[in-house]
Formats: sequence, structure tokens, C-alpha cells
Amino acid sequence: MEHSKYGDEFNVGDTYTTAAITMTETHVVNWAGLTMDFYPLHMDKEYAAKTQFGERLVHGPLIFAMAVGLVGSAGFAGDAAVAWLGVDNMKMLAPVKIGDTITVEVEVMDKQPTSKADKGVQVWRYTVKNQRNEDVMVLDYKMMFHMRG
Repeated sequence: MEHSKYGDEFNVGDTYTTAAITMTETHVVNWAGLTMDFYPLHMDKEYAAKTQFGERLVHGPLIFAMAVGLVGSAGFAGDAAVAWLGVDNMKMLAPVKIGDTITVEVEVMDKQPTSKADKGVQVWRYTVKNQRNEDVMVLDYKMMFHMRG
């Protein structure tokens, strides 16, 4: 099968930037409904107003999911990915508030062959940034790719 892209096309040090999206109340409410995470810091305006943040925050796992979606919809990898193998070193570095706008900077960190010449494994670092260019989340996303062999 021919693919639009192959893992061979990516090199350590390559960087990409996604489009941006503003995190809305609708994102937070829908995420809570899907995941059953109704923690008051996300859902209760009065509770959140009394915390160190002063307002509700977007769920951290939602920021991870949005990062995955932003990178996927950007199409950097085309149809080269075979499988997601996991994530390492995920850290929430700063809160994301409702109304914040996020984008993802991606850097190819590692590229390894597998026992099969037509498959390879890569690690891409995702750095999620807010509208002030502050890092809010970082993670190492590991994928298997189709290689030309």
C-alpha cells in the first residue's frame, strides 16, 4: 500500500507547529460528561473562585487530548502512523483557564528502526503553549510509523 508520507521523511530536530484553539466552557462541560470528571475546580465557579487560581481550569487530560487532536488534524504525519505506543514524561506545567488559546509545538526527538524494515519507532515531543507563549504541558509521544523499507 502506498502512503502519503513515511517515517523516513522525519528527522531528529524537525519541528512543526499546529493551529491554535481557544478552550471554551463547552469543551470543559463536554469533557466532564464524557469522562465523569466533575471535580469542582473544573465545574463549580464559586468553588474555583476561592482557590489559588481564582477561576475554573480546563481538565489536564483534556489538554492532552486536544494536543493529540491538534497534531493529528494538522496532518504533519499524513498516514504514516501505524500505531500509538504510549506517552512518557507528561507534565502539566501551568494551568489552562477557560478562554485560553493553546497551540502545540512538535519536535522529532528520536527515531529508531524495528526488526522489520518497513516499520520504525519515533518519539515526538509535544509542547503545548498558551496565548502568552507559556509552556502549559509537555510530553513525549511515541509512535510506530510505516517506513519505505
